[in-house]
Amino acid sequence: MDVANKSTMSEFVLLGLSNSWELQMFFFTVFSLFYVATIVGNSLIVITVIVDPHLHSPMYFLLTNLSIIDMSLASFATPKMITDYLTGHKTISFNGCLTQIFFLHLFTGTEIILLMAMSFDRYIAICKPLHYASIISPHVCVALVVASWIVGIMHSMSQVVFALTLPFCGPNEVDSFFCDLPVVFQLACVDTYVLGLFMISTSGIIALSCFIVLFDSYVIVLVTVKHHSSRGSSRALSTCTAHFIVVFLFFGPCIFIYMWPLSSFLIDKILSVFYTIFTPILNPVIYTLRNQEVKTAMRKLKNRFLNFNNAMPAHYFSSYLLVLLNF
Repeated sequence: MDVANKSTMSEFVLLGLSNSWELQMFFFTVFSLFYVATIVGNSLIVITVIVDPHLHSPMYFLLTNLSIIDMSLASFATPKMITDYLTGHKTISFNGCLTQIFFLHLFTGTEIILLMAMSFDRYIAICKPLHYASIISPHVCVALVVASWIVGIMHSMSQVVFALTLPFCGPNEVDSFFCDLPVVFQLACVDTYVLGLFMISTSGIIALSCFIVLFDSYVIVLVTVKHHSSRGSSRALSTCTAHFIVVFLFFGPCIFIYMWPLSSFLIDKILSVFYTIFTPILNPVIYTLRNQEVKTAMRKLKNRFLNFNNAMPAHYFSSYLLVLLNF
């Protein structure tokens, strides 16, 4: 099937976000800055959690994995789009298009399950605090992360297999800056209505159902927190609010794109930019600005780095004097 598809459609043309050279340069600058900020911000969270022993807890273990997924989600298509603005090369091979579809659904599917795991962690911590240590053990955390990746792989494989069955024999212009099924399947030489129903059933309904479950769990958590007026409850409220903001920003565009796969391309482009470029950088911003523990740990890490840099010249100078004296 792969060979048959490639014989009729060897590559696709990514139309991008605009044909205007001025807008392309604007997007190049903005998206480059956002991409660098995403990698630096999420890397800083990962390093901070690893270095600071006070953050070696289930919640921050899951947050670290979320940052890794966000960096991956920002990297599956953004670097190519940035380089395409410079080179003017906007084509992508058939296999390259399938690769983008695979990694997009891998990272989004994994992040959906991971966000549900983070919701479960906060639910147990706030609603069943006495049983938290026995329920959310390190082994359970690892199992949740592994399960999220397994689900992500299974989901992405189903999307790729579906794409391989599509016959492409007509236009090859993808009205987006990366390949995804809602825009690619509309180029297939079959009835797009049936394909749209498949998209809704395999991605749209799943995303909507997971969002409803997450929304209900956070409502329960917030109601529980509201009945406790303490400093710990205030911190829990801040943490859960940050989690819910991340959930809403991630699920909102996904639900719209996959529940209405035949909607306006302009809206799809805006939402695609949002959850592939903007959301990955918003996650570290939200968690660091609303989490006092992470901000404190980052200050300590910065001070250790500055102290290390200040100590280095003195260390090298003393070593140089010892070498001269020995000589």
